[in-house]
Amino acid sequence: MNKFQNAFANGKAYIGFITCGDPDLVTTEKAVLAAAENGADIIELNIPFSDPTAVDATIQEANIRALEAGVTTDKIFDFVKALRPKVSIPLVFSTYANVVFSYGTERFLRTCQEIGIDGLIVPDLPFEEHDEFLPDCIKYGITLISMISATSKARIKAIASAAEGFLYIMTCPGGTKEQLEEVVAAIRKYSTLPCAVCISAEDAPYMMDTAALCDGIIEDTSIMELMKKRGTAAAPYIGAYIRGRKAMLKSL
Repeated sequence: MNKFQNAFANGKAYIGFITCGDPDLVTTEKAVLAAAENGADIIELNIPFSDPTAVDATIQEANIRALEAGVTTDKIFDFVKALRPKVSIPLVFSTYANVVFSYGTERFLRTCQEIGIDGLIVPDLPFEEHDEFLPDCIKYGITLISMISATSKARIKAIASAAEGFLYIMTCPGGTKEQLEEVVAAIRKYSTLPCAVCISAEDAPYMMDTAALCDGIIEDTSIMELMKKRGTAAAPYIGAYIRGRKAMLKSL
């Protein structure tokens, strides 16, 4: 059983999103450790980008704060190398294609292997262009996580059939529970991989309704709102928040 299978093996998985370097890497480390200690099953480490798209204002602001604080891809690599021995759960990077291309795709993925990163999420990488990264991901043992929109069914067969690790379902403004049910049902036809849904709202009933339809929940905005509000003191608040969310998920 690989690390991703393990993460989904004991009930609904909780995946927490943390932007590296917001407000600094010392705080990022404390937040990751707090998340892991309080029940997170996977941590999505966001490498900030100067012009993030398809994210809300909270995530955009976190990217800006991290970059203004002087974080770089190399600093994040060094940070993860030191962090990895302290964390046993899967760590995945999320970032934009230009970050990987500008660093050098093979160099980037080789370094991911060296520091213990398990997977990569590239939100602006269309499925049809996965071959830009996939050979090097395979070469260096990095799982390229596929993303599916909750409001689009046209490409699910192709994406789900080729997916690895788990499927990352993005919810869209105006999306309905019925649409999500249809997407998950379609995924089940073509893949046995677990699927996790990214939610931005703290509303507990909404989280529980969503979690009931899939195998795990991804939270980004709620965690980064705590980071924005609490700054360098955020880690224990993030830990307590995740502990509460995980307790709720265990009831399903």
